[in-house]
Amino acid sequence: MLIPYQMLEADTLQRLLEDFASRDGTDNGHADQLSSRVVQLRRQLERKQVVIVFHPDTAETSLAARHEVPSEWLQALKYSNET
Repeated sequence: MLIPYQMLEADTLQRLLEDFASRDGTDNGHADQLSSRVVQLRRQLERKQVVIVFHPDTAETSLAARHEVPSEWLQALKYSNET
């Protein structure tokens, strides 16, 4: 299930981005500070390059590149943003 980032409260979104940016495997090989990586992720959300995915089975949230998400999920997200 995709979650429009605009539906999250600012603090919740900030914590989600900080959590994702600090996870293992997100090191890009540069000495970027956490705040810089969070800004990059926020820009990617705004540009619709990445989306927030909620996994109901595990109650976990992650970020995914838009091109990796099933097209029917994107259609549902588009519809939910219009209503």
